[in-house]
Amino acid sequence: MPADLAVIGLGPLGLPLARAAVAAGIATVGHDEQARVRELALGRPPRGSEAALSASELRRMLAGGFRASADPTELGRVRTAVICAPTNPAGDRSPDLSGVITAARTLAARLRPHTTVILESPVHPGATEDLLRPILEQGSGLRAGRDFHLAYSPARLDPGNRAYPYHATPKVIGGLTPACTESAAAFYGRLTDKVVRARGPREAETVHLLETSYRHVNIALVNEMAVLCHDLGVDLWDVIRCAETKPYGFQAFRPGPGVGGHGLPPDPEHLPHPHRTPGHPLRLVGLAREVNQRMPAYVIQRAATLLNEHGKSVRGARVLLLGITYKPDVADQEGSPAEEIATRLTGMGATISYHDPHVPHWRVLGHPVPRADTLYEATAAADLTLLLQHHRTYDLQGLAVKAQLLLDTRGATPAGVAYRL
Repeated sequence: MPADLAVIGLGPLGLPLARAAVAAGIATVGHDEQARVRELALGRPPRGSEAALSASELRRMLAGGFRASADPTELGRVRTAVICAPTNPAGDRSPDLSGVITAARTLAARLRPHTTVILESPVHPGATEDLLRPILEQGSGLRAGRDFHLAYSPARLDPGNRAYPYHATPKVIGGLTPACTESAAAFYGRLTDKVVRARGPREAETVHLLETSYRHVNIALVNEMAVLCHDLGVDLWDVIRCAETKPYGFQAFRPGPGVGGHGLPPDPEHLPHPHRTPGHPLRLVGLAREVNQRMPAYVIQRAATLLNEHGKSVRGARVLLLGITYKPDVADQEGSPAEEIATRLTGMGATISYHDPHVPHWRVLGHPVPRADTLYEATAAADLTLLLQHHRTYDLQGLAVKAQLLLDTRGATPAGVAYRL
């Protein structure tokens, strides 16, 4: 059966959109590579997308008529096509836009007049007009804004957050023309309670940049405060508890061993800059990146100091890592600092193991990391237990009693129960 919507890219961005569309009664087809399509057809969320879609939710989608296909001809039969290809950082820290380019070329060869094309992938400001538009126009022979609608809408996803499901999160839309904006707004109006119109695609793209930078910069601020407060002998967690009672002008962020997730701002060095203004744009974001990237090393430093104070060395120490995902109560490991911490500890001669209720198997540098099957016994046997992520299933009071040393990098334990970052 023909579909009204094609979601191109069935990962952490595309699957929540497809789920919301199916729930709204929109006939939806998902397009991706054959291996991912095969997993979805079997009712299994693809690896890396478990936080965005559970197996039960996928089964409900399939029962509701959702189809996943690797056949590009499906893209020529829809009224709306949304590109949700991942743009994870490449080796030089620049966003890898190859997935967007591939998706655009695949769509362009089958693009029909009057189709609404929306980009949701995280991109730098200007990418919709300067990158996506030429590919679509050259591949289809159609003109954006005249023959088909083109718009950008930043994905606003918070995996595992039940307080703000898809329909309760406003969607920002910026179209190439006012008609493009209204066409995209009409589509998203079927999925969300509120649609916010930006002046154009560049403004909508920059919304994503501002929102992710805001999170990144504020986490960097509290990470630096954590280091300062430790040196001063100040309880940072008590400071945050008191500060967040201020009813205006303050939003509480909390430190941690690093920053993970899919919503990280691009490296400012790779943002387009016309050099009309002296200096480099977003210097604060660059500094925040440096601060946050230092946190795994700081955690290792604190761990080594703790071991030394108790007559032990990192070399030969048994270290248990609790929680290796980037976010509590989800399986997503995107950008989690756990891998770097494990790598550094192993390089210093420690013997590491891990426990995470959402991750049954874990590899670091290509080697499997032993998983603790009996959590309390493993905690008691470890010279040091590092809490990297606070999953709700963890009984931290009980674990703190069992642990020889417990370093809590999330401030989840009461004061005096464990060592805290």
